[in-house]
Amino acid sequence: MNKLYSAMVPELTVTDFAKSLDFYTVVLGFTVRNLRKNPDFAYLIKENVQLMLEQSHEDGWNIAATSYPMGNGMNLQMEFSDIEPLYRSLKADKRVLYRDIKEVWYDIGNQLSGRKEFLLQDPDGYLLRFSQSLGQRNK
Repeated sequence: MNKLYSAMVPELTVTDFAKSLDFYTVVLGFTVRNLRKNPDFAYLIKENVQLMLEQSHEDGWNIAATSYPMGNGMNLQMEFSDIEPLYRSLKADKRVLYRDIKEVWYDIGNQLSGRKEFLLQDPDGYLLRFSQSLGQRNK
């Protein structure tokens, strides 16, 4: 079920707003929910995933100097119903993946939770993890 706004929505500071907006909308297939200027800002959505992009500016949210790759030490996991079409599209476009697609099973206590996932960096180096649930199974 799509909620109007998620309880937590990452806002990514970007160095080239037009390039990032093109990447997220054209390459990754996000839809623009809101767009505004001064500074350039977009609220994006795809299935139940929501995120925001904002052009880097003097009064932005940066607490220290930034450099490529942005968001070092973090990855943004985004769960979609089927990641195969996006994966095939990125491979056909010769995009370099940070990690190729694979099936992983995470220990969640009494069971294992399965995911199919791959990782890609955006134009500013933010690490994006595209994930698809494979359900759960016994250990």
